Amino acid sequence: MPTILITGASGGLAQEMVKLLPNDQLILLGRNKEKLAQLYGNHPQAELIEIDITDDSALETLVTDLYHRYGEIDVLINNAGYGIFEEFDQISDQDIHQMFEVNTFALMNLSRRLAARMKESRKGHIINIVSMAGLIATGKSSLYSATKFAAIGFSNALRLELMSYGVYVTTVNPGPIRTGFFDQADPDGTYLKSVDRFLLEPDAVAKKIVKIIGKNKRELNLPILLNLAHKFYTLFPKLADKLAGETFNYK
Repeated sequence: MPTILITGASGGLAQEMVKLLPNDQLILLGRNKEKLAQLYGNHPQAELIEIDITDDSALETLVTDLYHRYGEIDVLINNAGYGIFEEFDQISDQDIHQMFEVNTFALMNLSRRLAARMKESRKGHIINIVSMAGLIATGKSSLYSATKFAAIGFSNALRLELMSYGVYVTTVNPGPIRTGFFDQADPDGTYLKSVDRFLLEPDAVAKKIVKIIGKNKRELNLPILLNLAHKFYTLFPKLADKLAGETFNYK
């Protein structure tokens, strides 16, 4: 029975993943233990842990304790993250630092600690839930895209470092998912309205993620239409900028 650690466990995508992992040993991290208990209190093999993943000292203590008790962690799914979709001149210094702390630095710090252990055992799988916003930039996503571009670049480099140790690193880059994510990220609904045609259902995304656990897959980009748009963006960046400006018009 594999041991799987999932961050951001109270989110909608994590909830769907957990439904598909009834027989695995799960370690579920979130900011609120009470909410985790409401969601997963009846799961027979889930340990629920309240933690601020931006607290590097707390992460260090947690990882040491988990390896002492479980022996090893087979899969890390870095799922925590949030967004703000606003014109960049309306974003504060605090917003910038906080979003990088959650979306990028926490992902890197936890990956670093588990990757070191996985190298020793010469097996393991790190799955970073990133975003299509880390492959295709759009207006009002400047800060969010920056955190995700960084996470993808980090993941790609880490994959090369761990390749010879039998440890896999996969980036999952979904488009917008129909969860509570946008309640905070886009309270007036203008961004969500512009991307409505690309909305993914969380259960469908979860199925695709669970299916690749333990498989040496470089990346998973969803949906197909946005993956094609990413390839177009790479080949024809100037034209892609023009089309993106017309397609994702929030005014």
